[in-house]
Amino acid sequence: MSDKRVAVAAWESLFRAQVSVMRHLHAEFPTNELSLNEYDVLFNLSQHEGWRLRIRELNKHLLLTQPSVSRLIDRLAARGLVTKSSDPADARGIIVELTQAGFALFRRVAVTHMQSIADHVGKALNDEELGQLSSLTEKLRLAEQGRAERD
Repeated sequence: MSDKRVAVAAWESLFRAQVSVMRHLHAEFPTNELSLNEYDVLFNLSQHEGWRLRIRELNKHLLLTQPSVSRLIDRLAARGLVTKSSDPADARGIIVELTQAGFALFRRVAVTHMQSIADHVGKALNDEELGQLSSLTEKLRLAEQGRAERD
């Protein structure tokens, strides 16, 4: 167990870095096609088998409240970027699936967004540091995930 002051200082540093980088990424994001939150939904769907997830599972990957996610999904479905259907295994569940049009738009926007990430994160840290950052943040995420599952 680390010293409380050291843990708080590390959190503040991580949080401030994240806020600073996110401000730049948000400012450079190609918002004429997608919002950053819409992109996040399409990105998360693209990372899962069949480009689909139950809305409850999708919620776990996003920084939005469940009602906000539902409205966002409805807007994406109205644009033909995702589809919604009942879960055949549980009719109470909703499956959200990325369409071909949604994936094509995600890929187009991702090119610009990835370059922006490379400019703001990749130019500040070398490959070894990026690997360390990835390992440390994954370790932190998994610890929190385990804590949430125990609660």
